[in-house]
Amino acid sequence: MSEDIRYPIGKYLLQTFSNKQKEEWLLDLRFLPDELEAAIINLDEAQLHTPYREGGWTVHQLVHHVADSHINAYMRFKLALTEDNPTIKTYEEKSWAKLPDVIALPVNISLTLLHALHQRWVTAIKDLTEDEWQKTIFHPEHKKQMSLWELLGMYAWHGKHHVQHIIALRERKGW
Repeated sequence: MSEDIRYPIGKYLLQTFSNKQKEEWLLDLRFLPDELEAAIINLDEAQLHTPYREGGWTVHQLVHHVADSHINAYMRFKLALTEDNPTIKTYEEKSWAKLPDVIALPVNISLTLLHALHQRWVTAIKDLTEDEWQKTIFHPEHKKQMSLWELLGMYAWHGKHHVQHIIALRERKGW
């Protein structure tokens, strides 16, 4: 684990394609909703509205953020699989975290969404060929092409990253 509270599992590092790594990342995606749900189990409203670090999002916002992010990820995969190097739409995640659905709705709404979304997402990509993993999207914010392989690793990391934010907060607070 990292000493940097912002990156409790370290920063994302792209791995070379291997079937072993692919299976590990697919399992990360498959089980993320369960792991996120387990990370927040028995937290009360005050705890859910506690920032995971000073200046950071609350646990409540983190759960909704993961759903928002992974909806976008799913769409990016679908676009890459059906178009030739499509330019993806970026979004202002900090602004999304302040919208009424995030503020007003309980986290179980996003957890339910993530369970269904991840089932569809994993089913859509689990049998891709090595060549299909090399299909790309163009990310205008980063000004570069990104392969589905790179995105798979990044989103597998992303889920674990935010789950660990919650687990680390619970450990620091003794929850």
